[in-house]
Amino acid sequence: MSWTDLADLAAAGCFLLGALLALIAAIGVVRMPDLLSRMHAATKPQVLGTVLVMLGVALRVRQPSVFGLLALVVLLQMVTSVVSSHMVGRASFRAGQVRHDLLVVDELTDDLEHREPRGAP
Repeated sequence: MSWTDLADLAAAGCFLLGALLALIAAIGVVRMPDLLSRMHAATKPQVLGTVLVMLGVALRVRQPSVFGLLALVVLLQMVTSVVSSHMVGRASFRAGQVRHDLLVVDELTDDLEHREPRGAP
């Protein structure tokens, strides 16, 4: 068995694990009870699944020119997923779409009560 066969097997494993994590994320979005749980289920396994799929592509293609592009895809996915889920979570909290009975720790309510009203002066 040559190193290319091993790389192909590793790529296949990465593809399968990445697809499984994407499936878990989709099931979590459908099954979770509230918005914050759905966001957690959508972002965590989806980002790791994307990383595994990109690793599988890198192992399968084996061209150095592709590695930089795949690394950029992974980096942008990690950054934008975290920022967008944070902003959606804050906006939904401010809009009152979060079930407070399911929160274990609520540090944002105190912050929102002590601020001045938003808007133009």
